[in-house]
Amino acid sequence: MQETIDAILQQIESVVLGKPHECRLALACILAQGHLLIEDLPGMGKTTLAHTLAETLNLSYQRTQFTSDLLPADVVGISIFNTNNQTFELHKGPIFNQVVLADEINRASPKTQSALLEAMEEKQVSIDGTTHPLPKPFFVIATQNPLFHAGTYPLPESQLDRFMMRISLGFPDVEAEKQILLSPIQQSRNGGGAAKKNRTESLIAMQNAIEQVHVSETIIEYIIALCHVSRGQNNTAKMNETENSLSCKPLSPRAGKSLLGAAKAWAFIDNRDYLLPDDVKAVFHAVCEHRLELTMQEQHTTITISEQILRVVDVLNPLNR
Repeated sequence: MQETIDAILQQIESVVLGKPHECRLALACILAQGHLLIEDLPGMGKTTLAHTLAETLNLSYQRTQFTSDLLPADVVGISIFNTNNQTFELHKGPIFNQVVLADEINRASPKTQSALLEAMEEKQVSIDGTTHPLPKPFFVIATQNPLFHAGTYPLPESQLDRFMMRISLGFPDVEAEKQILLSPIQQSRNGGGAAKKNRTESLIAMQNAIEQVHVSETIIEYIIALCHVSRGQNNTAKMNETENSLSCKPLSPRAGKSLLGAAKAWAFIDNRDYLLPDDVKAVFHAVCEHRLELTMQEQHTTITISEQILRVVDVLNPLNR
């Protein structure tokens, strides 16, 4: 399986240039059966990354441009009456693909955003009182523009919590930007062949293998400690000595479960069948930052809230108990 992972990463990185860490995080999210939120300025390669992931893994894919006038039925589908046979027929929406790209998701109204909630959590949609299962595997990849852009709506907390990870690509370095400017034709269209046709089966096999990654009780306690610090628990004298006055939204058990799943996927990509604390740290920011809420003062500091939480837990040192 390691050869398959290396081939997948190589193909993704050949398109999304200069962002190996972000590409690896995105792949780990998919392997952990999570949904991915990509937040950045327009033109940074968000849609390219989503399309490349779907194409590389050989999954059915459809992009939906979220706008202020988009309706929930435009996403999930609608039942239309057929006068010939006097029955209602379901016209499926783009949600019935294995990879659904919700492009600029925060430009749609909260009502339309909520159409994704059932699909993301339960892998099904309800239309006119009938429940329809979604294909397997199923992923939502959403892009969003920064909230200071005109015409954007903030995602509700329930929506944010259903995304396993949020990543940002950022500006490329000089060498990567040279390649982007000199290569206007996207390279993802090259090759694939028979190996690519088997990628979906390989993906399911890798997802099953990730579930078997060994997790020690100590690592579980470490993840719980991270969640508890965000909730204002473990507020000991040692915590006060770190000079971290944490004011953030608490991490839910779902967040802890997402953190564990993402860390196991990260370890699996590293060709290990056991979890290390460094695996948890590697994905903590991407998994938890969008679930936390900063105070206005903390929003203007250079240290993110996830970094503060990691520092606090390192001081408390639950791994040496």
